[in-house]
Amino acid sequence: MSLNLKIVSPEKVVFDGNVESVVVPGTLGRFEILLGHAPIISSLEKGEVEYTLPNGEKTHFDILGGFVEVQKNKISLCVEL
Repeated sequence: MSLNLKIVSPEKVVFDGNVESVVVPGTLGRFEILLGHAPIISSLEKGEVEYTLPNGEKTHFDILGGFVEVQKNKISLCVEL
């Protein structure tokens, strides 16, 4: 079982697929989302988003802010690039 991550910006869908983990720049600091994470909605600050694919490959990019929602191993990121 894995996490489903969908990252959208006003311009486009940045990513939609399965991941092992996601690290986001929350308002109170960076935090990691793993399988089985409790439901949460959080605002995001300017910073780096990093996610790890099932093959172990890491991808990262900078955001200007946004929101994250986690529910039942589905992560939705609405970000401004």
